[in-house]
Amino acid sequence: MRILLPRRTASCLSVGLMACVFAISSGGSAEVVPEVVTRLTSDLKYLASDELEGRGVGTNGLNVAADYVAKAFKDAGLNVTTAGGDPFQEFTMTTGAKLGPTNTLKLVGPEGKTIELAIDKDFQVCSFGASGTFNAELVFGGYAIDAKDDKYQDLEGIDIKGKVVIVIRKTPRQGDAHGPFAAGHGGQSRHADLRAKISNAFGKGAAAILFVNDVASGKKEIEQAKQRAKDAAEPVVDAAAVLLAADANNAEAVKAAREKLDEAVKKVQQQRDAATKVETDVLMKFGYAGFNQNAGGPIFHVTQATLDQVLQASLKKTLAALEAEIDQDLKPRTAVLSGWKAEGQASVELIKTDVKNVIAVIEGQGELAEETVVVGAHYDHVGFGGQNSLAPGVKDVHNGADDNGSGTVSLIELARRFGARKEPLKRRLVFIAFTAEEMGLIGSDRYCKEPIYPLEKTVAMINMDMVGRLKEEKLIVYGTGTSPHWKGQLERLNGVSKFELVMKPEGFGPSDQSSFYAKKIPVLHFFTGTHSEYHRPGDDVHLINFDGMARVVDMIEQVTLETVQAIEKPQYVEVKGSGDQAQTRSGGSRPYFGSIPDLGNETPGYALSGVTGGGPADKGGVKAADVIVEFGMNKISSLDDFDLALRKFKSGEEVEVIVLRKGERVTLKVTLGQPK
Repeated sequence: MRILLPRRTASCLSVGLMACVFAISSGGSAEVVPEVVTRLTSDLKYLASDELEGRGVGTNGLNVAADYVAKAFKDAGLNVTTAGGDPFQEFTMTTGAKLGPTNTLKLVGPEGKTIELAIDKDFQVCSFGASGTFNAELVFGGYAIDAKDDKYQDLEGIDIKGKVVIVIRKTPRQGDAHGPFAAGHGGQSRHADLRAKISNAFGKGAAAILFVNDVASGKKEIEQAKQRAKDAAEPVVDAAAVLLAADANNAEAVKAAREKLDEAVKKVQQQRDAATKVETDVLMKFGYAGFNQNAGGPIFHVTQATLDQVLQASLKKTLAALEAEIDQDLKPRTAVLSGWKAEGQASVELIKTDVKNVIAVIEGQGELAEETVVVGAHYDHVGFGGQNSLAPGVKDVHNGADDNGSGTVSLIELARRFGARKEPLKRRLVFIAFTAEEMGLIGSDRYCKEPIYPLEKTVAMINMDMVGRLKEEKLIVYGTGTSPHWKGQLERLNGVSKFELVMKPEGFGPSDQSSFYAKKIPVLHFFTGTHSEYHRPGDDVHLINFDGMARVVDMIEQVTLETVQAIEKPQYVEVKGSGDQAQTRSGGSRPYFGSIPDLGNETPGYALSGVTGGGPADKGGVKAADVIVEFGMNKISSLDDFDLALRKFKSGEEVEVIVLRKGERVTLKVTLGQPK
């Protein structure tokens, strides 16, 4: 095989089967070395195999993947003892919830009338609520919708502080495609979101929430079941016609026609039976909709039949009647249920999971040896699906070949290449495989809070996330505006690589470079684009463009080498805005605030790792490490609360924001910007 040396490289070395990895010469073009493709393929086939359980946090497969990466780093000749004697920066994070031992609920009416409820039959505890006990007055809170612009606010004008609030799921007038609560892109109105209802109720001081299924959805399910039975009857007519037309002297034809008719009749009967057995009031199973470690109080889901007893006794109306009245005039029917209390206890135990970043180092030599360049990629994925999957309800293994098996094996390949160099590096080069990126950049956030090497001497961070699906030569690089150095360097190197280079200036975005950019470190993030298999079970090895990935690695190697060896370090530049490489839940309908969440911080409230320079939050005096606890009179216990509160306002409005700053409450005024 012909290997052309880059001008800056005096020689290329081999370690075992390892050959020199890039084939570049002045005026030439990049060539893919077969041995590189073989290594990348071998690594990825293992890391993205079913055996590794989708590398989900909490799975054994993720630990196996960590061991694999650590061994690869060690075999490449890197120092794997800097994180306390081994390759692992270990820590514990909250990953779920389980039902504790004591969960009770009873409704107590006038003169001591008591309705004792049974778990799994009459009620269920919701995993997204908190543990706690309560004994408080009952309030019917309607849908707990706060839609000021549509003049519909269930909880306006009633004091629910310290009370237990009954909340109907979904929205009024669900069938009205042009009404104020018409379904959005996700198939339902944002006002139907459980998070919105919870935030509204706890934001006004509710002690606990009792969710109840809306009657309208149940009626719709029955109608759909009846329609399926009706649709199943049509093939019976067709099959009967075929039987009547069959030649009586052709026994085989008659037999086949009769079998088709029998099969069609059987399907009709099955659909009719199913229509009579439709369950219209199913309780949410514990675990539905995930968990919330900063929930405002206990949350239960109670059957319609149970709450109808209370509503009938107090308001002389059933839930169905109340829904019908609201649908009629779109006016809330919120009311105190006089004489009725709810007594209960919820036991929701948060699950803690041990996770680890994998770290390896090549030390620098000379005057710049104490400066550090970090090259990283997250090695976790979404396991068997769940909240982070875009295939709802599917529990198949999500192998994450591209996301981010591709970045992980590229990181390993770079470690092998740099480990094979005899020439000393001027700066320290740190390789990090980050954990728990899919749960909110948790691994990179932890490293930035507890760095092995000082961040003030970390001169650059280079990240790889989804680099395995190169198509039409399009290579996207984020962070090109975070240092004046990057753009020219990339353009020069691309003269050889010949990518269709798309340069994005933003340093913030939904991957691990954001954690470093929040610490004012120049960053680059390499990405070959999203695809229809993103966060779905179909993200498998057979779809990877290994030749393309090898060429991407070549370019990243050159960028890394020049950054490590250059006399001048990249200078940090603050860039407004953030990249949007992947789908995010925020959408463009809310006004712009300009904050960067600290998802690794478990403090109640919305913790910030930074703010976007020149954005509304920055101009209003919000700072990194602040924790937002109130936003425009809305209590904020989590990022969800903040997201929902922000949507209540419009661009141009001034909002009072209360933050915790070093333990002190600080009140600020922020003028919201146009949606991004």
